[in-house]
Amino acid sequence: MSERLHTPAEAAEILRVRESWLRTKATARAIPCTFIGKHLRFSESDIQRIKLDGARDPVIRRRRST
Repeated sequence: MSERLHTPAEAAEILRVRESWLRTKATARAIPCTFIGKHLRFSESDIQRIKLDGARDPVIRRRRST
């Protein structure tokens, strides 16, 4: 069974980002994506990888002792 492919507008909505940001990053090959001919699409796996690549550990700031 193959994965569903999302349009840039659908993927942007899922990720809660601007479609223009998503297209710019995809064109620069900075995020995972799928090109079918000239058509840009995002698989479920692409979207999950974008989410995981964006995840960051929290920064723990230590209080200075005075």
